[in-house]
Amino acid sequence: MLAMLRVTLAALLCAGFLASCGGSKKPLIVGSKDETEQILLGEIVAQHVEHRLGRTVQRRAGLGGTAVLYQAILSGEVGIYPEYTGLIESDILKEQADADPQIVLARVRGQMDRAQIELLDPLGFDSPTAMVVSASGTEKIASLSDAADEAKTDRRWKLGLTYDFQSRSDGLQSLAPYRLPLAAQRILDSRQLFAGLEKGDVDMIAARATDGHLMSADWKILADDRKVFPSYQACLLVRKALIASEPGLRPALAELSGKFRADTMRKLNAEVDVEHRPLAAVAADFLTQAGLR
Repeated sequence: MLAMLRVTLAALLCAGFLASCGGSKKPLIVGSKDETEQILLGEIVAQHVEHRLGRTVQRRAGLGGTAVLYQAILSGEVGIYPEYTGLIESDILKEQADADPQIVLARVRGQMDRAQIELLDPLGFDSPTAMVVSASGTEKIASLSDAADEAKTDRRWKLGLTYDFQSRSDGLQSLAPYRLPLAAQRILDSRQLFAGLEKGDVDMIAARATDGHLMSADWKILADDRKVFPSYQACLLVRKALIASEPGLRPALAELSGKFRADTMRKLNAEVDVEHRPLAAVAADFLTQAGLR
């Protein structure tokens, strides 16, 4: 009887120990900003981690802008989220981004390390600001300098931009060297930029180079010939505490590094925004095609 009691007690202690170990694991929470590309990248990360680690991942999609997501990862509200190196430098570090993408990457990686956040190797694509116009009627205009040249156009541009672009240090104020002749500025939601361009409410917009609408020949990007916009290499930010508590997480996430190209991301965005495919299905198809399923 005593021996049986000892066995039972040992089993209960072992079960309690195992339960406490399992309960001590940090939740895997993937966050994203309120943009299609960000939400899609977050879903790709979530599905990949679920597949590799066999853990349920919580999604917190569309939380807001850079400032909101950065505070969320600092506080532990999210453990992982996609970000861009140029935005980390301008919006988080409040610094002027260097023209060299590798210098920017090294700088922001070091600063994030001090904040107990790991910046993983880039996903493989750059998503800088793209000033976009209609391809029709702008045949003589190939660059932003052309758009300001009275010999090539007598147009005063109606500029469509997001509030975020207007307020960022590397946004609207970066256009100043071009001295673009502007008739008006209109603040639009990021999802309404191309609709505004199509309707004629605006005739130039500040978008992203990987926006899905740019798959169409109806639009063209004006070359940033003065190189005023910094590189926005896409990467993942991860809390160091989460990496420490989940040994398989870093190698799983590292499999995504280098798996994207700008044209790949643009196509994925188009599948969601233009073709209206379910976002989760687009993410799953990408992982399959990338050999990660």
